[in-house]
Amino acid sequence: MRIVLFGKNGQLGREFQKTLPALGEVFSMGREDLDIASHWAIKDILTKLKPDLIINASAYTAVDLAETQVELATKINSVAPGVMADAAHHLNAAFIHFSTDYVFDGNKKIPYTENDITNPLNVYGKSKLAGEKNVIAAGDACLIFRTSWVYSLSGNSFVIKVLEWSRKNKTLKIVNDQVGSPTWARMLAESVSRILVQDKADLLDAIREKHGIYHLAGIGSVSRYEWARQILAFDPRRTEQLVQSVDPAPSSEFPTPAVRPAFSALDCTRFTNTFKLSLPAWADALQKAMTESHAFPALGLQADS
Repeated sequence: MRIVLFGKNGQLGREFQKTLPALGEVFSMGREDLDIASHWAIKDILTKLKPDLIINASAYTAVDLAETQVELATKINSVAPGVMADAAHHLNAAFIHFSTDYVFDGNKKIPYTENDITNPLNVYGKSKLAGEKNVIAAGDACLIFRTSWVYSLSGNSFVIKVLEWSRKNKTLKIVNDQVGSPTWARMLAESVSRILVQDKADLLDAIREKHGIYHLAGIGSVSRYEWARQILAFDPRRTEQLVQSVDPAPSSEFPTPAVRPAFSALDCTRFTNTFKLSLPAWADALQKAMTESHAFPALGLQADS
């Protein structure tokens, strides 16, 4: 099997590079390899490589910058996925794409299902929703996984930020009116890869049969404030922390260009029922991630070895 992975340098892309070789020959693409905002570049590379499977782990994720970089966010999050899905259709290849909980407005009080009405509040969410629609319209062997609050123990994730803040400040103020489902990038990649391995013998037909949108995130929900407290509690090197108190604060104390949904936890029942798999509870995954990353050097925190 020939696999093209877009977004190799992101949190999810780095994890896929560890899991996908079990499936076949992997061609991993990052910014240095092609401009994801150029649909001609995407078409050209896919035409040359003729993959059996395309995985799009790339995205424009700068939520606040997207408010002013609308055109770029649209090209990467809306147009590019549709181009990939269309190419997959013509190449008779399967296509996997990732979307976001930010397609919802956050007015619901219980986890969102795939049947709930979308109503994104910001440019990022709108561009990702448009990307979903373009993928569904272009291909018949596509899976879209909406996920939430993805993190890893490297890069610029919320987990790393909290650990860094804890080593520089005695008091932290974290918003307590934003609720989501934290998702460890490693487990996200491993779960999707497990699905692909299960259906490897007849992957195209299997994905065509299950074509559509699925929610896939850490089970349960938590506020950013409580998430931060758990991150600090699970820190394997707590003696390096300077922080003495973590205080809750409303989002209004931290105004940002982009409005975030207040509640965007995801209900993953459809995924579990369809694929007979599920991610663990968000707190269990976080503890495992922190435990496995005990050797990261004093900040820059590098982990996920």
